[in-house]
Amino acid sequence: MDFNFILLFIDSAFLQLPDFLGGERMALGSDDPMIKGLIITMFAVSGFGILLNIFNSAVRRKMVDQTKLKRIMKETKAWQKERMSAMRSKDTARSAELNKKSSYMNKMSMEMMQMNMRPMMITFVPLILIFYLVLPVLFSYTVAISPIPLNVIPGDMFQLTCTAEQALDTTHICFGKENHLMLWAWYFLSSIAFSGIIMRITKTSMDLG
Repeated sequence: MDFNFILLFIDSAFLQLPDFLGGERMALGSDDPMIKGLIITMFAVSGFGILLNIFNSAVRRKMVDQTKLKRIMKETKAWQKERMSAMRSKDTARSAELNKKSSYMNKMSMEMMQMNMRPMMITFVPLILIFYLVLPVLFSYTVAISPIPLNVIPGDMFQLTCTAEQALDTTHICFGKENHLMLWAWYFLSSIAFSGIIMRITKTSMDLG
């Protein structure tokens, strides 16, 4: 199982400015940013995403025993596959035998989760400081343009692009900017684009394939 995307999602979910910190949700950016211009802004934000991915991978490589992690993942995946095969073939004897290992496999899964989450305790603080103290000063609220809407998740908790309604609202940061990508969203997408490559280079990928 590949946890790369899941960890990136968790790592980036808190990048949306919450209401209790003041202001509008996801309103990260500046009216008068230090870095101006769409092209340079896109590359600069992507650069931050790449650098932070390298930092995350370096911390993972230092804190996580990759050999042990992949052994646990391989063992867990093999057990789950064999269990599903026994259930589909209605082999009750084999299913009962495999179920005896459930407690052990749950323990292994918990250990694997702890190993994956431990580096986030180190990378969380620097990422928060960079996002709330550095990036909003350097960049504007929206930093790229999408040809289509990217808000595939219902609700306003995970909006990647400005909506048509927001683009018509003169008081909104998205006024006149339909389908523009918000600062945190472009960072998130850039991180996803380069994370797999960086994890493979640093040998911290969790893809058994």
